[in-house]
Amino acid sequence: MELQHPEEQGIPERKGQKRKLEEEIQEGREISLPTGDARRALLAEVTAQVTVLESAFSWRESDRAAAKRATHVLAELAKNEEVVNVIVEGGAVPALVKHLQAPPCDDGDLSPKPFEHEVEKGSAFALGLLAVKPEHQQLIVDSGALSHLVNLLHRNKDSSISRAVISVIRRAADAVTNLAHENSSIKTRVRMEGGIPPLVELLEFTDTKVQRAAAGALRTLAFKNDENKNQIVECNALPTLILMLRSEDAAIHYEAVGVIGNLVHSSPNIKKEVLSAGALQPVIGLLNSCCSESQREAALLLGQFAATDSDCKVHIVQRGAVRPLIEMLHSPDVQLKEMSAFALGRLAQDTHNQAGIAHSGGLIPLLKLLDSKNGSLQHNAAFALYGLADNEDNVSDFIRVGGVQRLQDGEFIVQATKDCVAKTLKRLEEKIHGRVLNHLLYLMRVAEKPVQRRVALALAHLCSPDDHRTIFIDNNGLELLLGLLGSTSAKQQLDGAVALYKLSNKAMTLSPMDAAPPSPTPQVYLGEQYVNNSTLSDVTFLVEGRRFYAHRICLLASSDAFRAMFDGGYREKEARDIEIPNIKWEVFEMMMRFIYTGSVDVTLDIAQDLLRAADQYLLEGLKRLCEYTIAQDILLENVSNMYELSEAFHAMSLRHTCILFILEHFDKLSARPGHLHLIQRIVPEIRDYFAKALTRPNTHKLRL
Repeated sequence: MELQHPEEQGIPERKGQKRKLEEEIQEGREISLPTGDARRALLAEVTAQVTVLESAFSWRESDRAAAKRATHVLAELAKNEEVVNVIVEGGAVPALVKHLQAPPCDDGDLSPKPFEHEVEKGSAFALGLLAVKPEHQQLIVDSGALSHLVNLLHRNKDSSISRAVISVIRRAADAVTNLAHENSSIKTRVRMEGGIPPLVELLEFTDTKVQRAAAGALRTLAFKNDENKNQIVECNALPTLILMLRSEDAAIHYEAVGVIGNLVHSSPNIKKEVLSAGALQPVIGLLNSCCSESQREAALLLGQFAATDSDCKVHIVQRGAVRPLIEMLHSPDVQLKEMSAFALGRLAQDTHNQAGIAHSGGLIPLLKLLDSKNGSLQHNAAFALYGLADNEDNVSDFIRVGGVQRLQDGEFIVQATKDCVAKTLKRLEEKIHGRVLNHLLYLMRVAEKPVQRRVALALAHLCSPDDHRTIFIDNNGLELLLGLLGSTSAKQQLDGAVALYKLSNKAMTLSPMDAAPPSPTPQVYLGEQYVNNSTLSDVTFLVEGRRFYAHRICLLASSDAFRAMFDGGYREKEARDIEIPNIKWEVFEMMMRFIYTGSVDVTLDIAQDLLRAADQYLLEGLKRLCEYTIAQDILLENVSNMYELSEAFHAMSLRHTCILFILEHFDKLSARPGHLHLIQRIVPEIRDYFAKALTRPNTHKLRL
């Protein structure tokens, strides 16, 4: 079973650049869309600043100062995403792109320049903010921004390192990030414009903010773009990125692990290069980072590494990844739990790791995550549990902590999770034999009562019918399940009923349509033509004042009741006319028709009266037919009465059907008045029913 990669499940790419820009926006500032006069005033302001930029493209100090102020004003306005469209409408993009480059100067002019790098920095910053809106990315690129931004990335080579140079490089890298964000064509354009080599070089820049900005850009460029990935690796970025993983600066190692994660995603060859370059241990180290974002990215990356081969899965566990991953399962951060469950799920697909993950405490938190309302988190947890269930050493623990009940009771959001859970239960079922079963039986004898009950519940659902007697009769499992029916907990009562119903489906049980026991003497059927026929009749019954002609030989062969009537010391022995009280004509006629033919169509309107007559005259075959018809009409509203009917007329098949109906519909019956009294009444009968069903040789399967 292959787990869908989290990024393919809709986990968003980290918007690193956007996050960094937003950090500089004052918190609490209201964002509102300008309308009417406010919009016109804003558009006028933008137009004024654009005019300044268009007219101030020179090295004159006044022009540089004016251009710097204009880029600053536009950047401040652009921090409010709601007004970005107005800024673009006012023509700011071409003007800002123009100022990404320095104004022309005379050859050989080495004099100090006013506000050198400052205007370019402001333009890059403003354009980066405008690019936060995807609809403006292409306009900015088409205006020629990329080539200028790439040139700015080289400023450290053309100038001495100063605060201004550092700032302009960082803003240029940030702008590249936002322009390329979720835009595949622009990612490719950046590569074609030569943007990747300088970004890789900047990973070794002395300023950590520049390192972070360069890594953020590479991270975006590498996401789902194979050509960009290959060039980043060819530019020898991996050694530096791996060193950055060990940085104590959380912002640095967060971006570095993000770049590596995007590089290896869906790229097996790069994944091997990353591992060969020594990334594994520092990535595992990030699981203990104080930065939850780095922890999350590291867990995701380990999950990707674990998909490589079994050896890698084992190495990850040997190097200490399991315990911090399990600790992350307890985090309040949903995405952190999701990624740790993802990594554990991949690791758990290796036989050597499965017992270790469970022994280290991974089982219970993974089971708890099945209750999550987050579909991806729930699925990752289910997939990890699917792996753990493959190891026999985990099965008893799975059952002991109530894992089977959690799998059965869970409300799973996506179909893939439902399928995964079903396969997990199937895996567990296949392992309930040999030493696993012996251990579970041991727990059922000596463990605390809650554990005993969990084991009995799980075995009712998972064990083989061949083991029913051993588990539920010889080792008291049936009494544990019956005890749940008498619990004060509605949930435990329901669990017990569901387990008993499941057990009944797997056991050999009686059916209302089973054939009646053979009569002491061979049965004789005279046939339909002799029903109420005076020909050769030697006895007459008086029913509701009407005569019914019969034949003693047929009656004698039909039941012990008629044999006693005609062969015993009763007065009917010599009587020619026998009065039949308390039976309606149509009921008596139907009964006699069964005696003469061996079969009748029993309808619901006559079934109960006919059952009473069949019981009175010991016609077991007819009773079965009546019970079957009555059983088709069992409802929540009448099951109690039907059970009483079965008791009154010794209708065992109907009684068993009532028991199974009660167990099957226990949750609905529990909401009705009097259900506790009904359950208490039938527990002894349930015990007797299962005691017989579970001790009978399992030679064939009968219908319920």
